Amino acid sequence: MRVSLIQLAVDAAESPDERRERVARLVREERDSDLVVLPELWTTGAFASPQFLHEAESPVDGPTSRLMSAAARDAGVWLHAGSIIEQGGADGLFNTSLVFDPSGELVRTYRKIHLFGFDEGEAVLMSAGGEVVTAELPQTVVGLATCYDLRFPELFRALVDAGAETLVIPAGWPAARRAHWSLLARARAVEDQAYVLAVGTAGTNGGVEQAGYSVVVDPWGEVLAEAGAGEEILRLDLDMERVARTRKEFPALRNRVLGLGEG
Repeated sequence: MRVSLIQLAVDAAESPDERRERVARLVREERDSDLVVLPELWTTGAFASPQFLHEAESPVDGPTSRLMSAAARDAGVWLHAGSIIEQGGADGLFNTSLVFDPSGELVRTYRKIHLFGFDEGEAVLMSAGGEVVTAELPQTVVGLATCYDLRFPELFRALVDAGAETLVIPAGWPAARRAHWSLLARARAVEDQAYVLAVGTAGTNGGVEQAGYSVVVDPWGEVLAEAGAGEEILRLDLDMERVARTRKEFPALRNRVLGLGEG
C-alpha cells in the first residue's frame, strides 16, 4: 500500500479558504498513492481556539468536506482529511476526522475522544467523542485517533480489538514536546504490532511552535520515514503483510490478560 503523509504549515498568513484550495491541489497530485493523510485542524490550527466557533462547519457539506471529497475523487485515493471543527448542533463543537473513499464518499467520521488543554482551549470549547472508529480499506483496516489520543494506549488496544492493523493519527503537536510525539508513536506501533502513520503540522499556530516531524513506524517499531520541521510530504510503500507476520512471529497480543473483559 502506498501512503502519502502531507505535513502542512498552519501559519496565520494564509486564510482557511486559501489553505483549503492549496491542500486540494496537493491531494490531487498524490494520485499514485492508495491513502493520503492530512494533519489535525489544518484549516485553522489546533491552537487557534478563538477561531474555533467561527470556523466550525458541517462534516457532510461544509467547505472542507466538499473540497476534500472532490480532491479524493479526482485523485482516486482514500483520503484521511485530518480533522475539522464540527458544528454539532445542540451538542456543541467536536474535533472531527473525515475519511473519504476514492469515489469521494465520506465513509467515516471520528470525534476526538481525549481533548487537550486541561482548563482551556479545546478541552473547554469542544465536546468529546465516545466511539471507537475503524475504516476498512482494501489493503488494511485503519484505526482512527487524533493528536492527544496518542497518550492513551487503551484507545489503541480497543482499535486493535476492532481489527485495526494501521493506526492513523493526525495531530497539531507542539514542538516543546516533540520528543514525546516520536516516542509515543513508536510505542503505539510496538505494543499494538501495527503500522503507525502520524502526521502533524508545521509552522507556528496561536503563538505555539508546531512539532512537525511526521513519522511512519512499522509493527516492530522501526521508523520507516520521518519528516523535518517544515512543510513536507512523506511518500512510501508499506508491506501490509508485515502486520500479520509480526503478530505471528512474536504473538505478544495473545498474552494479554488485563482489559479483556469477562469470558
